[in-house]
Amino acid sequence: MTISRSPEPGSKPRYQAIADDMAQAIVNGQFGPGEKLPPHRVMAKRLGVTAGTVSRAYASLERQALALARVGDGTYVRNLQAQRPELASVGAAAAALIDLAHNVAIRTDEHQALRDTLAELDKDGEGTSALLDYQPEAGMQRHRAAGARWLQRFGTQGQWERVMVTHGAQHALAAVLRTVARPGDTILTESLSYSGLMALARSMRLQVIGLPMDDEGLLPDALASAVRTYGSKLLYCTPSLHNPTTATMSMARREAIAGIVRRENLLVLEDVVHAAAQAQPLPALSSLVPQQAFLLASFSKVMAPGLRVGYLEASPQWLDKVAASIRADCWMVAPLMPEIVTCWLESGVAERLVGLQRQRIAERLELARHCLQDFPLRWTPDLPHLYLPLPAPWQTDGFVTALRLAGVQVRTMEHFVAGRTPPPAAVRISLNAAASREQLHDGLRRLALVLHR
Repeated sequence: MTISRSPEPGSKPRYQAIADDMAQAIVNGQFGPGEKLPPHRVMAKRLGVTAGTVSRAYASLERQALALARVGDGTYVRNLQAQRPELASVGAAAAALIDLAHNVAIRTDEHQALRDTLAELDKDGEGTSALLDYQPEAGMQRHRAAGARWLQRFGTQGQWERVMVTHGAQHALAAVLRTVARPGDTILTESLSYSGLMALARSMRLQVIGLPMDDEGLLPDALASAVRTYGSKLLYCTPSLHNPTTATMSMARREAIAGIVRRENLLVLEDVVHAAAQAQPLPALSSLVPQQAFLLASFSKVMAPGLRVGYLEASPQWLDKVAASIRADCWMVAPLMPEIVTCWLESGVAERLVGLQRQRIAERLELARHCLQDFPLRWTPDLPHLYLPLPAPWQTDGFVTALRLAGVQVRTMEHFVAGRTPPPAAVRISLNAAASREQLHDGLRRLALVLHR
């Protein structure tokens, strides 16, 4: 949140000035789609105005199609892709910002690979006709087998019976939570975690508890204590290439966490989406507790987000239940995209594209480390993000505002904070959204100049 105090009195009403500043923050990406705005009284206290003023400001955001109020729940940011035409000028201003905030795969050769594959599929009319038929909820066996072989890089056994195809990792996460959780249940996770988890938890009336971390990620003692305190049976975590902190658990840490999972009979939801970029990732935590874990994987961060293909590995006792959730939600996963990915996996195209992604990440990391060498960055190979604790006297709101004025946007920790954990004064710098190395270099140069002020 970048609105820390009420705008100065001027010609416009106070509520409208607040609404205008918040609208700019929404369009600039400081609030993500689906993010919940602070309660009226909390915002009023922060800005030094009345709750009624905040209510009018939020109502103004609703009229502009930037926010949506849910009775008894709060006010949430809308998806700006559906914005009304009168917001185009604001959106154009946001588009001029150099994007160091969003997390998207770097473009490589996937477009040509797609054209080639579609041309091959076009030659096989009889073979592709099955792609237009209903399929099992877990996916076609051939697609599941290809996914199972690919998941072996994370230490799995490669059994296709344990794998199902999903519309990306977010779909898999939603299907699992609908299967294993009930309103009021508690999910344990790192103090900074995946924003998509928080969005799902809000929609499903689940409570998220953020747990302390160190340079390796989740602390075993904190997990054990939280289980005793909250009685939770669900753990969501990212042991490798954690977003946003860049932490990766050692094998000793994974074994310690696995020991607690076994002792407390926890269910683990493990995210390996970013770890897919690694040539030789460490064995997944799930591989240590295969009967108590769900492994969530996709290609969105290493090939192309529009593929919307993911894999979920779990013990057979859970897969039928998760498949029932998918059937109730969308009946089945549309088979065309999994067919394309399966072709890429079988032909070696997928490995080539992931290798290109890894190469581009390395190039951008080298550039960023050079541009920001004067500052205490956290980074790790194969992850296109930097974690930057802000040097004194910078505070998050002031830094983000100054950076936006310099034409650059980044992501604050409020986007990742889990539960009621206070967000640290830090930002995530994404190196993969910039359209080119030249644009990235320009954005990093501007960011360094702001930091040096």
